[in-house]
Amino acid sequence: MTRLLPADVACWVVKTARPPSAVVPGWRAGEEHAFSRCLRRSYRLELMAPGQPVLLWLSGRDRPGVHATGVVAGDVTEDDGRPSVHVRVTLLSAPVPRADLLADPLARDAEVLRMPAGSNPSYLTPAQYAAVLAHLPERW
Repeated sequence: MTRLLPADVACWVVKTARPPSAVVPGWRAGEEHAFSRCLRRSYRLELMAPGQPVLLWLSGRDRPGVHATGVVAGDVTEDDGRPSVHVRVTLLSAPVPRADLLADPLARDAEVLRMPAGSNPSYLTPAQYAAVLAHLPERW
């Protein structure tokens, strides 16, 4: 794989195997919460910066897809010897299902769809991010 450049990344994707209600107990649609996500150590961490767009992706068989949108809320840090990043995201009123993105010609080649077991962080190109945004529920 070719090394990413800053212009390649329109949005970061951080994944969780736990549903949003387990990530933040009582989390309701439209509420913003901040928390940290563990990352895999790689050169990508040098590209992450506060203020960049981020999506929370639920992996697995139960409602996989985009569940929250927001921003990177801090620099990459070490947490118990592992890299992590603080994010501030708002829970969507309805997730953007993985199946909808696989059917979208602009989104279907996204790394998170091609390599669902890939590590954090993943990313979206500008065209892929625009496609995801087009799938967001009207009122989120």
